[in-house]
Amino acid sequence: MSVSTHVLDAVDGRPAAGIAIRLLAGDSLLAEGVTDDDGRCRLTEEATPAGPHRLVFATGAWFTARGTTAFWPEVTLTFTVAEPAAHHHVPLLLSPFAYSTYRGS
Repeated sequence: MSVSTHVLDAVDGRPAAGIAIRLLAGDSLLAEGVTDDDGRCRLTEEATPAGPHRLVFATGAWFTARGTTAFWPEVTLTFTVAEPAAHHHVPLLLSPFAYSTYRGS
């Protein structure tokens, strides 16, 4: 399974570059990365077991660096891997007081 994400700043309508992200399964850290200039981050190409996984986005630090007061110190997205061989793209649309996500392709 590979895991990637794409973070978009919903206020500015631009990619959210520079957000630190961790991929976890249970208490185990599987990968970590930072969104690039296009707001994208490919966390792993490695196979991971079926079951629940979490993407943890360090949104508080990102907002603080921009001088923006925000409600979310971090955003955690939990998803289930049912097909370990499939690619899992989990985007995040972010603003200081709301966020949304979906399973991408």
